[in-house]
Order: sequence, then structure tokens, then C-alpha cells
Amino acid sequence: MSTPKIYALHENPEWFPPFAEAFAAEGVEYEEWLLTDGVLDLDEAPPEGIFWSRISASSHTRDHGLTKDYSRAVLSWLEAYGRRTVNGRRVLELEVSKVDQLTALRAAGIDTPRTVAAVGRDQVLKAAQGFPTPFVTKHNQGGKGLGVRKFDSFDDLADYVGSDEYEEPVDGITLIQEYVVAADGGITRVEIVGGEMIYAVRGDTERGGFQLCPADACAIDPETGRPIPPVGATISMAPDEEWGLFSEREGYDDPVVARYLEFTKRHGIEIAGIENIRTADGRVLTYDVNTNTNYNSDVEQNTARSGPREIVRHLARVLQETYPV
Repeated sequence: MSTPKIYALHENPEWFPPFAEAFAAEGVEYEEWLLTDGVLDLDEAPPEGIFWSRISASSHTRDHGLTKDYSRAVLSWLEAYGRRTVNGRRVLELEVSKVDQLTALRAAGIDTPRTVAAVGRDQVLKAAQGFPTPFVTKHNQGGKGLGVRKFDSFDDLADYVGSDEYEEPVDGITLIQEYVVAADGGITRVEIVGGEMIYAVRGDTERGGFQLCPADACAIDPETGRPIPPVGATISMAPDEEWGLFSEREGYDDPVVARYLEFTKRHGIEIAGIENIRTADGRVLTYDVNTNTNYNSDVEQNTARSGPREIVRHLARVLQETYPV
């Protein structure tokens, strides 16, 4: 029998280096499973160990259209054999559906933006009928600002839906959502590992627009090595200018954090980055739950604790608890 270890389930090698470095720094053994395609023998027992899922809702944008359903199958197989998963089968459903996230957040008493879901392109205009303007559209299975557009009028949306520019959501579900302006020009992302907040990050919406993926790989064009302007950004960059969209919100102690910790506990979410926006009228609206959370290297250099290393420490504890010596 092999020695139990940690298995990291994911589909994007470009996002994994910070975690590989953290495993090495902590001296913890692990093995990567890339879930893009493969063979799954349901009669074969999985290896002993714990299985950390960091499957992303945006996997289809990297030509990994099979990942979501393959991951569903793998996690169901693992849990049927009694293997310990971290961010397991139920959490995957939250990752790949903003409708699932928003309804779960609302059920937990956490405020979210006003949202209507349209299933099918023909229903988008019906969903937006009478919706206060301005509003935004989003893809239900999103990430990286997918399908996020601001509309100042219903007619503008009608022109877009009827045009060749319309972006079809991968699952056919488009959200019509209240457009809100951040009181301080930024959103807050609360990073949670193992039931505690590691730190909170500010994302600059005035410079970054709607695309605020914190991973370094999100912002760099692999062919040119230059920053990619985020979706919705309205400023230009000099050749030697960096975006610098993220910074730590030191001492962040909004009461919503306690609700996030209870929410993650209730849904079995062990690792997450949850995003909110404080509006000019004082509301704190939570709009995204990222269960495959990434970290920004600029922020990591200045925080007292490292997100990736806290994840590895948490996984090591779970492994020890699952397989005590």
C-alpha cells in the first residue's frame, strides 16, 4: 500500500507555481492530477490520501471544456470510496454557478446584488425588462470577467443581444445584475483557509474594470510577456507601466467576515476568496465566491501570512488528521 499523500486536482498549470513553491517550502509531498480528459475506472479504488480540488469555473476558456464534468465524476468517485476531499463535490457546484453562489449567500443572510437569471439567449431581454438601469450582464459560469458588460439602457442591451458580438455563456445562463459603484473605487476579496481569514485584498475597479483575477498569469500575455488590459479598463498604459491592481486591506474587520466564515463552514468550503463591494450608500454586497482562489505576488510580498503556504499547512493538518500515525 502506498503512503497516503496530498493530491492536487486542477486544470491550469500556469496557476500552480505559487502552490508548488509553497509545498517545497513546507517540505510536504504532493502529486498533481490534471483533470482535462482521461479514463476513470469506477471499480478501482482511489489511492490513499486527501484530494484538494481547485477546479476553476473558467476552465472552458482554456480549451478544457470537459473539465467541469470530468471533475464531477472524479470527485463523486473519490467520495463514494470514502476519500477525504478538500473543496469537494458540493463545493465544485458553487464554483461553477453564480446562481448557486448567490442563492446560497442570500439564504445565509448575506446581501447580494439584485440579480435575474436568463436561461437561453432569447430570454435575456425578457429578464432585463423593467430592470433598473444601468445594469451589467454576467455569465453564470464565469471567472476572468466573462460576459461582464455594463449597459446604460435596455435598448443598448437589445442591440448587443441581436449582434454578432454577443457572447454565448457556456451553460446558456446569463445574469442581469444591479450595477454598483464602489465607494472607494475598489472591491474587497477576503481570503479564507481552514476556517479563518488569512488577509483581505483590495482590487482597484477604477483601473482594473471588471477583470480582477489576482493570479499573475491572468495579467500577462504569454506570447508578449506584457500585461493584458483587464476587461472594462478605461485607461492606457505606458510601455514600462505595471497595473498594480491589488493591495492588502490591512486590519479589515467588517462584520461580513464572520458571516463568510459561517457560510464556508456550512457549505464545507475550506479554501476560498470571497468578493464584496461597499457601495456609496453603505451597503456591502457580496457577489462572488472563488473556491479555487489565486493569490497576487505583489500582495504576498507584503503580508504577514502567505496564502499558498497556509493552504499547504492546512492540507498537511488534514492529512495528519485523516491518517494519524
